Amino acid sequence: MSAEVRYEYRRKNVLLREKMTPRRHVFAGIRRTILAAGILALLVLALLNQDGGSTTHQAVLLEEDTNLTPEERMLEQVTAAETELRLNMRRKFLAEKCAEERLDRPGNDSLHRPNAWEFLVNKEYHLIWCNVFKAASTSWMYNFNLLAGYSPQFLKASKAVPVSLARQKYPRHTAEELAKFLNDSISFLIVRHPFERLLSAYRDKLEHSLPHTFHSNLGAQIVWHYRSRDPKTNGRHGPRYPLFEEFVRWLLCQWKAGNDLDMHWTPVVTFCTPCQVRFDVIAKFETLHEDQDFLIKQAHVGHIIKPEWKNPTRGVQTKDVIKKYFAQLSKTQIKDLYEMFRYDFVLFDYSPEEYIALGRDELTTLTCKK
Repeated sequence: MSAEVRYEYRRKNVLLREKMTPRRHVFAGIRRTILAAGILALLVLALLNQDGGSTTHQAVLLEEDTNLTPEERMLEQVTAAETELRLNMRRKFLAEKCAEERLDRPGNDSLHRPNAWEFLVNKEYHLIWCNVFKAASTSWMYNFNLLAGYSPQFLKASKAVPVSLARQKYPRHTAEELAKFLNDSISFLIVRHPFERLLSAYRDKLEHSLPHTFHSNLGAQIVWHYRSRDPKTNGRHGPRYPLFEEFVRWLLCQWKAGNDLDMHWTPVVTFCTPCQVRFDVIAKFETLHEDQDFLIKQAHVGHIIKPEWKNPTRGVQTKDVIKKYFAQLSKTQIKDLYEMFRYDFVLFDYSPEEYIALGRDELTTLTCKK
């Protein structure tokens, strides 16, 4: 809360107190009592739902802002307790689904062994993050670069790719090393609806790709193989980038062939192996502000980073935008995409039904090009 907003909040409270009758004083006291009881109840629920594997502290131990009024602090504690309860439920849900899908068992394939390669481990602040691309990754790569010691001025002026800068400070670790660091750290990842994440990746990396870049060249290859020729001109008409339907056909072929996938549309289950690595905080796009705020306070890094969200307008997909792209697909194609991302849907409690309903009813057959 900014100083101006806080000042206005207090000014209004002072004016209200001056006008309050004895009866209103009584009602105000009752309201504060109800709020306090709500906090206590939420904290009890959070404690009851706390699983033994979590290293996060209770909401009551959150850093306090001494500038807050008692009412503001009370509301923050309520929000923190609600957030902690929600995060506890997500951890339990994930553990249950991992067991049901038998993904929590050790094995030699990519789903049954920890993929420590993608984790960033900050030893100084005991914070561990698995970077899921197109899930607030821009914001948190910036945050981890701040935690590594880069100044905001340097990061703003630097032409280097943020991931490359981060890897200069955060070397990749083995699974054994990661397991050791997890013992005294808060680990987290951020997830979003798999289809929303996929659409965001397509729009950012292919539809809006800069000429002569890796993804621009990839898009040209997809157009060459998956766009029909005009029988009259023997040419391929349309934009230089692949249409969403062309991209989806190419992607499904890549997945069914067992080829390695670009990190921007690799399923989270293989990228971060959440059934093989303990995560204390599972943040979601739908509750991103509260989840980030809770995490930052738990890690005691609020003096360095803030719960900001960079590029929110490019990340959020409105219903009209979603309809525009998924209406290009058949229901069969959307169901095939669901199978590709099925574990992400199951583990993080998402549904494909809204998207399937947008698809065309015609029956389509996937034909892959070599």
